[in-house]
Amino acid sequence: MYKYFQKMRQSGVTGINRRNVDLVYHYNKVEHHKLADDKVLTKTYLNQADLACAETYGVIRKSMEIDTIWSQCRLKDSLAIKPAQGSGGGGIMVLRKNELGQWQKGDKVVSEKNIRHHIGCILSGMFSKSDQDHCLIEACIVPHPFFATIFPGGVPDFRIITLKGRPLMAMLRMPTSKSDGMANLHQGGVGIGIDMETGRLTQVFDGKSYSSQHPDQGSPVTGLEIPEWNKMYRLAIDTAREFPLDYLGIDLVLDESKGPMVMEINVRPGLAIQLVNQLGISECIMSKERIMDSGKTAPTNVPAPIFITQ
Repeated sequence: MYKYFQKMRQSGVTGINRRNVDLVYHYNKVEHHKLADDKVLTKTYLNQADLACAETYGVIRKSMEIDTIWSQCRLKDSLAIKPAQGSGGGGIMVLRKNELGQWQKGDKVVSEKNIRHHIGCILSGMFSKSDQDHCLIEACIVPHPFFATIFPGGVPDFRIITLKGRPLMAMLRMPTSKSDGMANLHQGGVGIGIDMETGRLTQVFDGKSYSSQHPDQGSPVTGLEIPEWNKMYRLAIDTAREFPLDYLGIDLVLDESKGPMVMEINVRPGLAIQLVNQLGISECIMSKERIMDSGKTAPTNVPAPIFITQ
């Protein structure tokens, strides 16, 4: 992946240092970073603003709470266990009960003892950057049938980068046979570019090369129209405007029955989205500014992408 960053460096690709200085710390006050870094705080904001997100089943903050809260959550047929301050998908355990009532993570049966141990590891800070963390247990997402035509496993999600409350760039992150159900690119998932004006998928990037199809499937991906794209686009805007953070990476999912929902927000979104779309963030911002300066009208199906630089 590094070699692609090197090739694109001259075409407006933003590196980590420039992202941090020009975007993250320029637009986001440090005291507000915790609203994105802590998933429990994020969901509090989302719920208060009546923005769609997965139902919270429980929050475990201390080891002594594990048995009590888990005894309530274990009555569900499926759930997701997450470190509140984790990143990159680390420590997330998605569980579903099989026909025998046993918990399964993917195809593997997981014992109650191992689940409790995993929660304890989360509380100890094993998956976060601190010495302690808290555990979020929430409802499982049932992916829209659209995704099964691309790849039938795991939970795909959308990453939309926003600046000053307006979408800048987007991609679909899909699991693969190598990613253990995770959609994160660095865990083996693939990124698929999105034409935000049409809501259609473009090229697939697996970290090494581009193609028009998922690496595990033979059917074409390029050109597929994303269901409920306008609703997802609108939800990203509403979410960005609710938080006192001007540069964000908003992760959304498309549930089979509940539609678009916010999974989390990132104050330091990764840079691979530029490679997926073959477009640098800096160049994208300048391109949008040129469009606005030229007086051209924005597409009627999505809000005008206005960006403000200082």
